[in-house]
Amino acid sequence: MTADVSPARIVPIVIRSALGMALVSWRYLWLTTPLHRREEPGDESDLPADVPGDHLDERCQQLCDGAGPLFHRHFSVVIDEPDLGAPELMEMVMADFNRALPNEVATFDRSHTQRSPLQLGEDCVVRMPGPWNGPVRVIGRADTSFRFATLRGHLEAGQIEFSAAPEESAIVFEIETWARPGSRLVHLLYTRLRLAKEIQLNMWVRFCLQVAKMAGGRPRDGVRIHTRELIHHFPATTPG
Repeated sequence: MTADVSPARIVPIVIRSALGMALVSWRYLWLTTPLHRREEPGDESDLPADVPGDHLDERCQQLCDGAGPLFHRHFSVVIDEPDLGAPELMEMVMADFNRALPNEVATFDRSHTQRSPLQLGEDCVVRMPGPWNGPVRVIGRADTSFRFATLRGHLEAGQIEFSAAPEESAIVFEIETWARPGSRLVHLLYTRLRLAKEIQLNMWVRFCLQVAKMAGGRPRDGVRIHTRELIHHFPATTPG
């Protein structure tokens, strides 16, 4: 199943997406944290690494399966005076992803119900109130980072990585995405109407702030959002 939807459903999907955006934005509007946004053209350096062959199959929704440009986005927050180190913080995030998600917007379902850290090759689903859920697969995992690849039916086609790194007495937490809209309709909602793009931004901003709270620290000078847009030819990759 792909993220394509018939043209007859465009209007109700736009309405549902707008309602979803309103739901996320209600909390977002009350944030007192400063947001630093920057957008610019991208280049070849914005392309992600390939999905490892041992995690690549016909269910993977790769960049070549998407529509429109590639959006390479960074969401980052510097956490001052944390009670935890970077490995301990990421272990907490990997064990309970829902703790950082804004739960009125999305929930994270795992095939492993116990609170164990995410496992390589594990398939999970981010469930959202809009017309698409977000099935993903864990394709990378280390002490201070983990990476998902999108699966068929996801709003986007690409990858997303979560990481933490020490910076003197602070921790830098970052979400990095390399993704194209999952279909022509999503391209309309994401790139043209900006509905899905703003929903994503609001959700990951709140995720960063919640991770700062989980670390027992405070965000320094808000959250930074850097977006680079690349128009590129994406050749198909054969599953290994």
